[in-house]
Amino acid sequence: MLLHFINIQVLYVLMPILLLVLAYRFLFYRYPYYCYALNKELKKNNLTTHPYHKKILFLLRSFVLCGLLFLIMRPVWVDEHSKINIEGIDIILAIDVSESMNIFDDLKDHRPRIEVAKAEAIRFIEKRVDDPMGLVIFGKEAISRCPLTLDKSILKELVGNLNIGIINPNETWLGTGLATAINRLRNSKAKSKVIILLTDGEPTPGEKIDPETAIDLAKKFSIKVYTIGIGNEHGGYFHHPMLGIMKIPGSSLNITLLEKIAHETHGKFFRASNLKDLRIIYDTIDKLEKTEYQTTLFHRYYEAFLTFVWIILALLGLELLLRLFVWRGV
Repeated sequence: MLLHFINIQVLYVLMPILLLVLAYRFLFYRYPYYCYALNKELKKNNLTTHPYHKKILFLLRSFVLCGLLFLIMRPVWVDEHSKINIEGIDIILAIDVSESMNIFDDLKDHRPRIEVAKAEAIRFIEKRVDDPMGLVIFGKEAISRCPLTLDKSILKELVGNLNIGIINPNETWLGTGLATAINRLRNSKAKSKVIILLTDGEPTPGEKIDPETAIDLAKKFSIKVYTIGIGNEHGGYFHHPMLGIMKIPGSSLNITLLEKIAHETHGKFFRASNLKDLRIIYDTIDKLEKTEYQTTLFHRYYEAFLTFVWIILALLGLELLLRLFVWRGV
C-alpha cells in the first residue's frame, strides 16, 4: 500500500508560505518580556512558564498546520498490486465512421447508421459490467479512441461523441481498423479476446494493411472477430439538402469478406438491416462464454482522510491539555 495525493499541486503553493511563516517564527520572532510587581507571588503559585514550554506548544501548532495542508492535498492509499477475479473477456469495439454511415435504412426511423450503431454499442457496454473494453474507429485512417478499460462512463462518453468527420470519412480502411483493434488486444492476458467489427461498406483497395493480413494477425494472437454488416440489402436513404429524402439502390457491403473474417477467427457474421436487428445481434454477442481470470488493477484507492484527521485532533487536544492544565501562566 502506497500513499498518494490527489491534489498534490496544492503543495507547491501553500508549502512555501508555511515554511516562510515557520522560519520567521523561529529565527526572527522574539517573545515579549513582562515585568510584574508580584513576580515572586506568580512564581510561588506556579503561574509562570519557561520559554521552552512556548516553543513546544508552537511546534505542536506547527504540526497541526502541516497536517491541515496534508489533508488539503487529499491523501489516499493506493493498492497497486491488488488482484480481483473477473468473469469476462477483453473486448474491442471497432466502428466504421466512413461517409456512408450517414445513410439511414428505415423510413420510420431517420437516424443514420452511425447513430443507431452508437446507441446499441452504449447499451451493450452497459451490460458488460466486468469486461475490460476499448474502442477503435476507422475511415480513411484508423485510430484507437480508448484502450481497454473498466471505466465504462469514459467509454460510453467516447462512443456517444462519435460523428462522421472525426477522422477522414472518404474511404473505408477496414483491414487497418481491424489491425489497430488487434494491436490493442495482442498483450492482453485474458483467455478470451474478442473484436466486434461493425461496418457498412467495401474495404478501400490499397489501404495500409489489407484484410487478409489482419486476419492472419487475429489468428496469431487467438482473437475472435465478430463482424456486423449494417445496412439494408435493398439500399438506404439520405437527406438531400434540396431534394429531400433520396433512395440509394443496392448495398456496397462485402458480405463474403465479413463472413471470411468471422469464420477464420472462430467468430460469427451478423447482418443488421435495422435497429431491431442490431439490438438482437448485440444481445446474441452478450451471451458469449465468459472466462474467469485474475487481473491486476492500478486504480484501487482507499481514502486516508479520516486517519489523519484523528491524528490532527489528537495534536490539538494535546496542545489544549498542556496550555490549560500543565503549563498555565504567563
